[in-house]
Amino acid sequence: MGMLSLILGRPGTSGFGSASTAEQVSDSIDAANLTVIITGGASGIGFETTRVLALRGAHVIIAARNIKAANEAKQLILKTNETAKIDVLELDLSALKSVEAFADSFKALNLPLNILINNAGVMFCPYQLSQDGIEMQFATNHLGHFYLTNLLLDKMKETATTTGIEGRIVNLSSIAHRYTYAEGINFDKINDKNSYSDKKAYGQSKLANILHANELSRRLKEEGANIIVNSVHPGLIMTDLMRHSFWQMRIFKLFTCILWKNVPQGAATTCYVAVHPDLKGVTGKYFLDCNEWPASNFATDPELAKKLWDYTQNLVNSLQQKS
Repeated sequence: MGMLSLILGRPGTSGFGSASTAEQVSDSIDAANLTVIITGGASGIGFETTRVLALRGAHVIIAARNIKAANEAKQLILKTNETAKIDVLELDLSALKSVEAFADSFKALNLPLNILINNAGVMFCPYQLSQDGIEMQFATNHLGHFYLTNLLLDKMKETATTTGIEGRIVNLSSIAHRYTYAEGINFDKINDKNSYSDKKAYGQSKLANILHANELSRRLKEEGANIIVNSVHPGLIMTDLMRHSFWQMRIFKLFTCILWKNVPQGAATTCYVAVHPDLKGVTGKYFLDCNEWPASNFATDPELAKKLWDYTQNLVNSLQQKS
């Protein structure tokens, strides 16, 4: 699948391409027996992912920081799909206590968990530290999702075992994972304000999303768990994620308009990787425009993936001891 195909929207080997929409890639798929958690499922491509998976019959839990906006999103979907099964739970990925509270709240619902879509994120924000004292893009995009996934993993394994249905975890990354710091992950300078670059810090967090997916995939495969883990680049879409660089991105879009997608197209790869039967057993891969795509050398480095896993787990442990 070449660059020309991406630009023109021609289908790749999957039968889908950059012009495909979330509804198209999930057409005729019955998700009525699936329970899905989508972080940031109340806006942008997260909202479209919620809408389409609910349309296919899935029970969707929107994990959102803004509960009011999430409930409004739920009502908007119910206007056109009265039978949609949607619940809303509060989650602030930048705070580990909120991640723990969300996991506890979800488990209290006594629901199965088939699919976890780690969709939410922040982008190009000015230097700031999270509630736990971690650089905000790394904390929200990677650390929060890493911890959330670990807390929900036993529930996913249990569901996969009792139902016989393959579990799926989808990490939303970005092609921006290629634009990161020289070391890939700045392990010794995660919080360093002097060397901070809002663009490279974003790229670092998106690289971390792929490395996390790859290492988790390796671990689950090793233990024989019936769960696949993949990462995706949704494409270039103008959403609220770009609020910190709105005018820069507007200007950039003028010169690259042929590469941009609308929101239904932007949610397509997520929905494809989350529910399409052709992906059964496919794990540890990176997808762009609903097709496997080569990630960067950093992203495919198994030693870097292991190092990040250990670093993140140690970071979580140290933050828990402080609280």
